[in-house]
Amino acid sequence: MDGGNEAIGGPRLVTQGEWAGWRTWSGSDPFEDQSGPFYFQEDDDGAVRCAFRAQAKHMNGGGFMHGGCMMTFADFCLFAIAWRTLGEAHAVTVSLNGEFLGPAHVGDVVEATGEVVKAGGSLLFVRGLLSTGGAPMLNFSGVIKKLRPRA
Repeated sequence: MDGGNEAIGGPRLVTQGEWAGWRTWSGSDPFEDQSGPFYFQEDDDGAVRCAFRAQAKHMNGGGFMHGGCMMTFADFCLFAIAWRTLGEAHAVTVSLNGEFLGPAHVGDVVEATGEVVKAGGSLLFVRGLLSTGGAPMLNFSGVIKKLRPRA
C-alpha cells in the first residue's frame, strides 16, 4: 500500500495506538483535526473502511452523536473512499446528502463503508453507510469535484 505524497496532503500511516495500521489526514484540515480524529484503511480487495471512536465532544445535548458530527465524518469518508481514484488531485465537496438512521454513544466505534459509484473527468459520485455495532446510523451520498492545478 503506498501512501502517496504525504508532504502535500496525502494520508499518513498511523504507527502506534488503537489505530495503528490505519491512515489519516491529520494536520492537513484544521476542522477535521478538531472534529476527529478520523481514520481509514484499505482492505485486501481494495474496499475502504473508515472509523473513529465516539467521544463526549461528538455528542449532542441528548447524549447521542450530533448530526453535524455524522455529516463531518461522512465528508471525510467521501475522500477516503475515493482516495485511490483521486490520486494526488486536490478536490472539494460539491454536495453531501444524508439520512439519519440511528444513534451512537460515547465509546462506540463508528464505521463507514462505501463505493465510488461513478468517476468522470472532474466529478466523482460516492455513496456510503455509517454504522456502529452493525446498526446503521447514516446513509450518505456526495459529489467530489477535482480541482485543476493553479497556474
